[in-house]
Amino acid sequence: MKSLPRLSLAQLPTPLEAMPRLSAALGGPQLWVKRDDQTGLGLGGNKTRKLETLCAAALAAGADTLITAGAIQSNHCRQTAAAAARLGLACTLVLAGEPPALPSGNLLLDRLFGAEIVWTSFAERPAALQASEARLRAAGKNPYLIPYGGSSPLGAAAYAYALEELLAQGSPPDWIVFASSSGGTQAGLVAAARLLGYSGRILGISVDEPAAELQARVAELATQTSQLLGQPADFQPQDILVNADYLGQGYAQMGEAEAEAIRLFARHEGLLVDPVYTGRAAAALIDLIRRGHFTPEERVVFWHTGGAPALFAERYQAGLSTE
Repeated sequence: MKSLPRLSLAQLPTPLEAMPRLSAALGGPQLWVKRDDQTGLGLGGNKTRKLETLCAAALAAGADTLITAGAIQSNHCRQTAAAAARLGLACTLVLAGEPPALPSGNLLLDRLFGAEIVWTSFAERPAALQASEARLRAAGKNPYLIPYGGSSPLGAAAYAYALEELLAQGSPPDWIVFASSSGGTQAGLVAAARLLGYSGRILGISVDEPAAELQARVAELATQTSQLLGQPADFQPQDILVNADYLGQGYAQMGEAEAEAIRLFARHEGLLVDPVYTGRAAAALIDLIRRGHFTPEERVVFWHTGGAPALFAERYQAGLSTE
C-alpha cells in the first residue's frame, strides 16, 4: 500500500487482547479485542488514527483551525478538539442538539480542550457547518474541514494501515466485528483486506442506518480509499457485510441490550464500552453468539473503537445504575 503523510498522534500499535472470561460466560467462540480505545489522544478512540492522516493534510494546507461536526456526545469531535490542542490549532465544533445546563462526558472534554461550540439541529447541521467555515474564513482564518466521523478516503486509509497492524499481531481472525456509522473505519478495513489478501469476514454493526444505505456508502468509500492507496479496486454494496438488526430505539438511545453489554464487558473483562457505538456493537456480538452465529473454533476480534467518556454523560447514568 502507498504510504501517505501521517502525524504521530496515536499510541500504536494498540494491544490485541484475549477475552477468555467473556468467551466462557457466553459459551461462544474465541473472543479477542483490538484496543483502539487505547490510542491515547484525548482518552483515545478510533478517530485518532484517522486524525493522523487528516491533520497531516491540514498542516500541509497551512490550516490554523480544525472544524468538524457531530452529536453532543461525539467521540470524533472530542478527539478532533484534542488533536487541535496538541498541534496548537484552534477548533470549532458544530454540534447537533440542545446545549445542556451542565456539560458532561465528551462535551465537557470538548470545552476543556478549548473548542468553540456552535449549536444547531440535526437537520440544519450541514448548513451550520458551511456557515461556520465561511465565518472563519471571513475573519481571516484558514480552517480545514474534517468530514463527519473523519470518513473521507484520507481518513479511511488510516484503517487500511490498522488492518496491516492487526495481521502482524498474530494469526488472522475469522471475524472482525465493530460499530459502523459514518463508514470510514469499515471502508479502510475492507479496502485493506482485498489489498492484503485477508480472507476473514469484516462485519460492521450499524448503529444508526439501514443496511443498504451503509453498505452503499462503505463500498464507495472503500473504492476511493483503494485508489488513494495506489491499488485501485472496485467495491459493490454486496461486498460489504453489515448487520442492521440492532438499531434498538435509535441513535444514541441506550436500551437494555446496550446496558447488558456494558455490564458484561465490564464485569468479565474490566473493559468499558460506550452507550452509543461500542455498546451497541457489543450487544449485537453477544446476541449473535447466543444465536450460534459463530462456531466455537472461530477466532472473533471485537474492534473496540472507544467512546468510554460517554458513560459519564448525565443522560445515560440512570440506565446504567439499575440492575
